[in-house]
Amino acid sequence: MSEAAARWTPPAVAVVLAVALAVVIGVTTPWHLIGLPPADPALDFTAAEIARQNAFRHELLPWSTTSWVLSVLVPLVIGFSPIGRHLYDVIRSRRWWVAVPLLVAGLGLLTSVVTVPTDVMAERVSRKYGLSVQDWGLWTRDRAVNWLLMSLALAVIAVGLIGLAKRWRTWWWLPAAIAGAVLVLGVSFAYPVLVEPRFNEFTSMPAGAQRDDFMKLAADDGVPVRDVLVADASKRTTALNAYVSGFGSTRRLVVYDTLLRDAPPAQVRLVVAHELGHAAEDDVLHGTLIGVLGSAFAVLLLKLLLGARMSDPRRTALLLAMIVAGTTLAAPVQNLVSRRIEARADYHSLRLTADPRNFVALHHHLAVTNISGLDPRRWRYWMFASHPTSPERIAMGRAWGDEQGTPVPPLVRR
Repeated sequence: MSEAAARWTPPAVAVVLAVALAVVIGVTTPWHLIGLPPADPALDFTAAEIARQNAFRHELLPWSTTSWVLSVLVPLVIGFSPIGRHLYDVIRSRRWWVAVPLLVAGLGLLTSVVTVPTDVMAERVSRKYGLSVQDWGLWTRDRAVNWLLMSLALAVIAVGLIGLAKRWRTWWWLPAAIAGAVLVLGVSFAYPVLVEPRFNEFTSMPAGAQRDDFMKLAADDGVPVRDVLVADASKRTTALNAYVSGFGSTRRLVVYDTLLRDAPPAQVRLVVAHELGHAAEDDVLHGTLIGVLGSAFAVLLLKLLLGARMSDPRRTALLLAMIVAGTTLAAPVQNLVSRRIEARADYHSLRLTADPRNFVALHHHLAVTNISGLDPRRWRYWMFASHPTSPERIAMGRAWGDEQGTPVPPLVRR
């Protein structure tokens, strides 16, 4: 292929992928469901509940925000300065494919160590308010496992990209984009069976009326569910949660043991109906396909920014910095899409159960137990909120109930 084609093809493919990504997100994201009135926490949360949430966040957010800022700044400062290249020279090996994973693991360890003080303080706040019940041994073990898994994933990406760039200095981006897409697909498929068991144990929900009700609910919804798994979340937290992960043969519906223990059956039923909504819409697969396009687009950006320099392993820290910068910049868009998908799952649970009263009670219960933010600052909402706030979800339930002739009065009497 001509030199001109080699020069102009990557930008053209990048534009095509960007347009495809925008179209897929724009067309498949459920932007409009039902009209929602303005969310008002005072309608459903007492002054004491609001004060407790505000106090918790006032104590927690300085530490958690500082930790997040440090986790972004450390790789950016090292990667976008000569420090990254100097660090590679310090550990340099004749085998670059040995030096690169060592550098990746070292930078990850450095970032983890730098954030230890702020993370310790955040954990102390969570314990003070009864949200965290884990001991320091389990806390440390989780951090170590997370560091190992992240280091492994990033090392595979770095070695793969550099190796392909060494093999095909001009066209490395093409096999890299394909490999990145396959990797995203594979990780999403295997995550429930390879990663989740590293943090929790999962057991089948015991036979009984509640399990039978969940299985019937799934059958009525037309969602094939072979089992409901219970995660031993209570060894770490008092928070209530459930989720769906994987797709195809690895798809699983998981509920926290805390949810089964501390929530009324009618509310647990609504949580299961919400997760069935994700399964019915193939939300995990949908997110994976967006991730496939996003990873291919990211490879094209790297090609445009680094070109043949990708073959230089001394730029490993720069590569990691670009990954951190890209994921940080993409977070608001990802969260925007996620909030709309979560809202659709809420709407699905309302239609499936026709129980707006318990829906409102559920999200009040979840917010109080999990000490969720009721009215976060706008920048936090856009940067970190993957779900609508509890008042927003309650407003949806109340609006749905009004439409169906089943009004739900405010939980706080005026």
